Amino acid sequence: MNLNEILHHHQPCRLCRISVEDVSVTREGEALLSHVSLHMHCGRLTALVGPNGAGKTTLIRALLGQTPYTGRVRHQDAQGRHLGNIRTGYVPQHFPFDRQMPVTVEDLMAGVLSRRPVWLGVSAPVRAHIREQLTLAHGEALLKRRLGALSGGELQRVLLALALDPLPDLLILDEPVSGVDQNGQGMFLELVEELVHSHHLAVLLVTHDWALVRQYADDVVLLDKTVRADGSPEEVFASDAFSELFPAVRR
Repeated sequence: MNLNEILHHHQPCRLCRISVEDVSVTREGEALLSHVSLHMHCGRLTALVGPNGAGKTTLIRALLGQTPYTGRVRHQDAQGRHLGNIRTGYVPQHFPFDRQMPVTVEDLMAGVLSRRPVWLGVSAPVRAHIREQLTLAHGEALLKRRLGALSGGELQRVLLALALDPLPDLLILDEPVSGVDQNGQGMFLELVEELVHSHHLAVLLVTHDWALVRQYADDVVLLDKTVRADGSPEEVFASDAFSELFPAVRR
């Protein structure tokens, strides 16, 4: 198999990974994370699961550079060589805004992507760029829609379009389909799956939905202040640690 075939094959390309190495976070003497180590490979979706208070949000904030930590987070190639700073995209669980405001998708994205005040109008180059980003997220038809009129799934596609600019090395999805109907959940995660394979993104999906983990995750990390188990969904669900932390979940 030549390099081009490797890059376009749906198996893990193994050409790069985001390595979390011995990461710990302490606040006021309390260990929020303790010696967390894991890999997120490009071209694969890793699900991060764990009980409430397990440190999932703390780990996300560490990966986003929003909280101090000890240890290292590195972007590496297959030989472990450093590939430079990590470009990280983030789709939050909630995006609070006033649904009565007359703000369109174009207004929101122009405000984020351009330094020009939106009330001065959106330039043609910026509008073309917004269309390109929305097309990546299958949301091109949403350009002129008012934010408050969007469904939960449509809003998440807009937030995904923003997270993909610039195209990240690591895409973090924090409970992205909570509150979205079942059809919208499937559409969003199938889109993410498409992006994982077409652009070889490393994706970290935080979720409590076991059905989604089984259907979409390539790898699973079970977190409870530290990594309790990792591997395929089947391996993690069959682990003693999962049974201990989620005794009521049918495996």
